[in-house]
Amino acid sequence: MEEKQKINYQKKLEKMLQEITGKNICENTNAGLLTNGSLTPTKSLKPKLLLHACCGPCSSYVLEYLYKFFDITVFYYNPNIYPRQEYERRFDELKKLYTKFPPSIEGKVNVVEQEYEPQEFYNAVGTQKEPELASEPEKGERCRRCYEFRLRRAFEFAAAHGFDYFCTTLSISPFKDAEKLNIIGEQLEEQAKLKAQHDEAIKIPRWLYSDFKKKGGFKRSLEISEEYGMYRQEYCGCIYSIKTAIMEK
Repeated sequence: MEEKQKINYQKKLEKMLQEITGKNICENTNAGLLTNGSLTPTKSLKPKLLLHACCGPCSSYVLEYLYKFFDITVFYYNPNIYPRQEYERRFDELKKLYTKFPPSIEGKVNVVEQEYEPQEFYNAVGTQKEPELASEPEKGERCRRCYEFRLRRAFEFAAAHGFDYFCTTLSISPFKDAEKLNIIGEQLEEQAKLKAQHDEAIKIPRWLYSDFKKKGGFKRSLEISEEYGMYRQEYCGCIYSIKTAIMEK
């Protein structure tokens, strides 16, 4: 059987950024510089991006990379995080970073928080009906379902509020499956296009491909976290990842 060729989602991101700017993206940039040293058009001409974020550390490098290309609104929807105190701690850390992080200040990044309803997570991943999913390692079907329900909410918000693109910071983590994330985002966009194919007035947000861990992205997020003294969690977020983290210690 022929081995499936892996898609380079970082290259797909660079191609999309090239389409947005009309210029080639410098191969060794980590902050959105163009080959001629210039930046994107003025803020008023930037497309609007809804960026789902799970925490401050993961969003740090992503903001640093993208803020010159987009008007960014960070979308904090993470009812998977357990317990509530941890959810609030991560959100507080994210907001605290944005008040002093130059890319978020210069880019005038907005933050939107959605309601914290943990039962939405349990309903989405189906562990109550399929208890075997609770013991899965990360990147399995439980995680795929978790990606999907959070990205679906992000897409619905982006569509309802006129965003041009939507994306997530999740692909920066080595413990997240970038291929599954990008397939989900792509499918959400394509499904919406099919439903709206006879109505040209409906604006469909485009999925922004990503694999933010590439080109030193994850390493850079560690550096920023250390520079700003940020809290870095020891587990992904859900109650099942806590149990996995404890077992691996």
